[in-house]
Amino acid sequence: MRTVNTYRKLEEVVGCKWSVSVLLAIGNGINRPGALEKHIDGISTKVLSERLRKLTAYRLLEKQSYPEVPPRTEYALTPSGKELLKIILQIQNLDAEIEHGKTE
Repeated sequence: MRTVNTYRKLEEVVGCKWSVSVLLAIGNGINRPGALEKHIDGISTKVLSERLRKLTAYRLLEKQSYPEVPPRTEYALTPSGKELLKIILQIQNLDAEIEHGKTE
């Protein structure tokens, strides 16, 4: 049963273009919700908030809130998030290699 749940979580994260886009952006140092929304073409505030909540719940991101006026929130990859990001980048590299091989 645990394996099925693991695959569902993986599908929820990797199968969602927004989750992957959020992880990639945070991996590139864009860590505040407003900056993420501007950086990720086409994502809405609602979808971004939902993805940030879900990725935090899956322990791929950690959230840091600062008691300032106005309040400031930043996100960072957890060790698990960094490992998943490595895998996502490997998949992107493999896809590029396959595409390159098709054009030759």
